[in-house]
Amino acid sequence: MGVSRRNCLIFFVLLSFAMNMETISEAVTDNLSCNFLSSPCFGKKIKCPTQCPLKSPSDPNAKVCSLDCASPVCKTQCKHRKPNCNGRGSACLDPRFIGADGIVFYFHGRVNQHFTLVSDQNLQINARFIGLRPKGRTRDYTWIQALGVLFESHNFIVESTKPTKWDHEIDHLKFSYNGEELHVPQGYLSKWEIQEKKISVERTSNTNSVVVNVHGIVKIYVNVVPVTKEDSRIHNYQIPDNDCFAHLEVQFKFSDLSSKVEGVLGRTYQPNFENPAAKLGVGMPVVGGEDRYRTTSLLSADCGACLFVPGDNSKNKNNVIELVLPTVGMV
Repeated sequence: MGVSRRNCLIFFVLLSFAMNMETISEAVTDNLSCNFLSSPCFGKKIKCPTQCPLKSPSDPNAKVCSLDCASPVCKTQCKHRKPNCNGRGSACLDPRFIGADGIVFYFHGRVNQHFTLVSDQNLQINARFIGLRPKGRTRDYTWIQALGVLFESHNFIVESTKPTKWDHEIDHLKFSYNGEELHVPQGYLSKWEIQEKKISVERTSNTNSVVVNVHGIVKIYVNVVPVTKEDSRIHNYQIPDNDCFAHLEVQFKFSDLSSKVEGVLGRTYQPNFENPAAKLGVGMPVVGGEDRYRTTSLLSADCGACLFVPGDNSKNKNNVIELVLPTVGMV
């Protein structure tokens, strides 16, 4: 009889422990949602997987919980918060792009000029190219040094500074919003956000990595990296000793592009786009379009194919919740 009571006591203790653990587990599991009407996931709260229960874990090397608000499948998934240079929507190296179709292509642009990566009615993303042309070469070696983002009547710039020697312990990122320089304190998960919560910048490591979130429109994952001496040797860049050509590695995650979106990268998101790189049949397909996508500055939307209209919210009217109240007459 004593043994039976002891077994029952042990059972209830274990049951209570299991229930407490389940409660603790649920308490530290995030739920994600999408806050714009055009998303198939609007109004839903999606629980994060047990493999990555948090959207902002304390471990900078841990995977985070992510929800693709443009996907018809409302399911959270685990991912890293730094750009994947082998993933769709990325632009890295000298610049090597991967389009929405998964096809790799190169766009070299020109040194110290600006080109449109994405242009839609409600979004413009330009890039400033830096680089050099060694003696005897027929084209520039180029890298993306800065991004200029236009949305509504606002603008945002993220850029790499110009160090002589690379030191990963020093932050080489610089930001500005509507013409005013921003200070985002160094440190993992340090964050800047405007009051209206239309745009935020969050560090994904102590230095040199951030995610920029233009809410409901695009997330931009950014790293700053140098051109190393080994890179220079392999590709014969002939990088000088006084400039490591610090540049951006980026990956874009779009939420609300139209079917007419343009830009070096943006056009690959058109439903019927046929990537010319697929027809070239070479290992490093280089596509043109310099004249079509060149802008006069980092914050201009004046390229030949640009669609962005500052302050135009017509495309987003369906994203606004309007409350129509019944009219109450006088008695």
